[in-house]
Amino acid sequence: MATQPVKKGERIAEYVNALGWPKEGPSPYYLAYFNCFNGQEYYEAHDVLEHLWLRGRDANSAFYKGLIQLAGAFVHLKKQWSRPEHPKDGRRMHPAVRLFRLAEENLSPYRPEHLGLNLEEVFTLIEKYRAGVVASDFSRNPWHPETAPELPFPAVRA
Repeated sequence: MATQPVKKGERIAEYVNALGWPKEGPSPYYLAYFNCFNGQEYYEAHDVLEHLWLRGRDANSAFYKGLIQLAGAFVHLKKQWSRPEHPKDGRRMHPAVRLFRLAEENLSPYRPEHLGLNLEEVFTLIEKYRAGVVASDFSRNPWHPETAPELPFPAVRA
């Protein structure tokens, strides 16, 4: 008998639960986003937070969407860095800049801090990477695995 493939939502839930964060306080999915992002697993960060975002629209929806777009921008930069001569991956800097701008738009209303995250640090990060790409006329990727950015984990309040 063939085994059924694990559905994406189930796989994400298993990952988040394995991290062992308490159920009180910020959502474990929200915290898992930072764990993935800081591990240079940007696509996974996108997936983890998208799982939370898709559960229901609330006052945090645009905030989550902005963080998802931020991770998406770094998906593009990481892929471009890995395969700059590839026909598709070599052209990923324009979409990265577009996602940085969308992330800024969605995160701006939540400044300066939201859900324990210092957004001023996030905006500094966005500006550094977006400006690096734009200043080079989209010819130089500022992302590198050895100097990849990390987001500050949200200040979890007891």
